[in-house]
Amino acid sequence: MNFAGQVVLVTGAGRGIGAAIARAFAAEQATVAVNYLRQADTAQQVVDQCKALGGDAFALQADVSDRAQAHSLVEQVVAEAGRIDVLVNNAFRSYAFDPEQRSTFADLSWSDYQAQFEGSVGAAFHLCQAVLPQFRGRAQGSIVNIVSNLVEHPVVPYHDYATAKSALVGFSRNLASELGPLGVRVNCVAPGLVWPTESSSGTRASFREQLMAATPLRRLARPEDVAGPVLFLASPWSGFVTGQVVFVDGGLVMR
Repeated sequence: MNFAGQVVLVTGAGRGIGAAIARAFAAEQATVAVNYLRQADTAQQVVDQCKALGGDAFALQADVSDRAQAHSLVEQVVAEAGRIDVLVNNAFRSYAFDPEQRSTFADLSWSDYQAQFEGSVGAAFHLCQAVLPQFRGRAQGSIVNIVSNLVEHPVVPYHDYATAKSALVGFSRNLASELGPLGVRVNCVAPGLVWPTESSSGTRASFREQLMAATPLRRLARPEDVAGPVLFLASPWSGFVTGQVVFVDGGLVMR
C-alpha cells in the first residue's frame, strides 16, 4: 500500500488518532497536510515524525467547523502541494469520555447537540464541499470520516456526541451515493474507546477493564489501530468500497 505522489489532508492531526493517521500515511510515502486547531508545537512534532518516516508533511492551522477557515485550509493545501487526493475528517468538538461525569439527557441543552453537530457534521460538510472541485476535476478521490462505534452500540449514552456521529454516518452514505458516479468514494471508520488520548484520559481504569472484558480481543483500541483501516479505505485496495462503516473496536460490534 503506497501513497507516493498523493496528498492527504488529515484534520485534527496534531495529536491522538489524527496524528497516528498522519504518521501512517507518511510511512507509505504520502505528503500529509497536518491540520490542527491550537497546539502548533505538537503539530510540528507530528510533521517532523512524518518526515522521519519517509513521507513529506506540513502543518496548517484552521478551525474546520468554520466554513471560511475550512475552505481556506483546502486552498492552502493545494497551493502548497498542488492537489488533494485523500481527505480524512478526524477533527471533532472537544469531548470528555467519562461515564461517571457525563451529562444525562435531562441535563443537556439543544446547544450541546448543536455544538457537536458543528464539530462533526459541520466540519465534514465544509471540507467536503471545499475539496469537491479537486476530486471532480480528476474523477477520483477518497473521503474517510471518523465516527464511533457508539453509533451502533451506545454502551455509554453520550447523547450529543453519539447523535452527531450518527448523523455523520448518514451524511457520508448520502454523499457516497451522489459522488460515486464521479469516481469519489466516501467511507467511515468507527473506533471504540481509544486509549490513550486526551479525550479518553478521564475514563476510569475500572470502566476500561470492564470494556476490555466485554471485547473479544480483550483490549482497547490504540490510535495506531485506527490508522490501518483508514489507509485501506483510502487506497486502491478498497476501490470498490463506498458508503461503508468499518468498526475498529476489537469485535465489540459485529455486523
